[in-house]
Amino acid sequence: MIDIKLLRENPELVKENIKKKFQDEKLVLVDEVLELDEKLRSFKTEGDNLRSERNKTSKEIGALMGQGKKDEAEEAKAQVKEINDKLTDIEAKTEEYGKEVKKRMQVIPQIIDDSVPIGKDDTENVEIEKFGEPVVPDYEIPYHIDIMETFDGVDLDAARDTSGAGFYYLRGDIARLHSAILSYARDFMIDRGYTYYIPPFMIRSDVVTGVMSFSEMEDMMYKIEGEDLYLIGTSEHSMIGKFINTINEEEKMPLRMTSYSPCFRKEVGAHGIEERGVYRIHQFEKQEMVIICKPEDSKTLYNELWKNTVDFFRSLEIPVRTLECCSGDLADLKVKSCDVEAWSPRQKKYFEVGSCSNLGDAQARRLGIRLRGENGTYFAHTLNNTVVAPPRMLIAFLENLIQEDGSVKIPKPLQMYMGGKDKIEPKNK
Repeated sequence: MIDIKLLRENPELVKENIKKKFQDEKLVLVDEVLELDEKLRSFKTEGDNLRSERNKTSKEIGALMGQGKKDEAEEAKAQVKEINDKLTDIEAKTEEYGKEVKKRMQVIPQIIDDSVPIGKDDTENVEIEKFGEPVVPDYEIPYHIDIMETFDGVDLDAARDTSGAGFYYLRGDIARLHSAILSYARDFMIDRGYTYYIPPFMIRSDVVTGVMSFSEMEDMMYKIEGEDLYLIGTSEHSMIGKFINTINEEEKMPLRMTSYSPCFRKEVGAHGIEERGVYRIHQFEKQEMVIICKPEDSKTLYNELWKNTVDFFRSLEIPVRTLECCSGDLADLKVKSCDVEAWSPRQKKYFEVGSCSNLGDAQARRLGIRLRGENGTYFAHTLNNTVVAPPRMLIAFLENLIQEDGSVKIPKPLQMYMGGKDKIEPKNK
């Protein structure tokens, strides 16, 4: 949510930003907010004047009674009642118009960074840099589910019977590999100075609407029936929500946090759910990075975040690239974002395995997350990025590390989490 002062003082800048995001249908919201805000401020002024008049008149009642001027005191009481009636009406209008302003402000997109490329959708995202040499071996790379099945490591049919499409059972070496990757990711981030958290896996609606846009909420979140609780789509939601309505000391910034959680997503949209795969699913696990910081530090910390993911994948011998998200591919709360994509030797292309975002003060403004310094309080900046999200990451891992004989190499950093094994052997060739 942008600062309403910015919208008042420079509505054309806000409109231009909306155009850059190819959301012209939202242009009308700027004028609507200006009109509603003007009325809202007039109601607030009128309310303040009425309260001042009521206080003055109320004080006069006591003085008049003390002077024995009963009739004049009764007249003053009638005036106070009339003022109270007017105030009731004004306060109702103030609340109504305040809600209407907030409703519109929450769907006006955040001002994007000047460095963001302009484009309509993800087809116009821009490659930044490649890390590692993408290799296509001489031997055939099977589909990831076929690789898992040679290890007797996945059961989609049973999961479909118990839960429906978009779920899975992992077992044996594949399940152990899944857990090993998460354990390594946890320690990798702790070694880089991030504080480890396991957060709540459900959050209330006021946190949901604070951390994401309404369109994302509708497409992603599962609601718990009969309760004001939602299953989280990522631990970022809980971690940012942890600081709702807090004032934090500037000298303690930045707060670097890494959090583990299961994640639950509807995955609504044209892409759908894969019937025979674990790329796009309803349930997965993830190690996340979250930072709360001073505004002037967020650009530098943004680069730190995506580099962490690149370093993590490269430590496991997986080639990756970074892809700058264009304006039309940015969620409304984001100032800047890039995807980390892993190389798929089977498909001979890269695919997304993580997303790094700078949200500026959007989440902090919605949730009331402030910092306190010498010059008073101000809104923090928030950032997040994926360290790793298996089982999607397993696709990249298995495709890049499968050997010609069907075994899968275990890189040195992961071996301690796999009982010292330097490879795993298939059970069904």
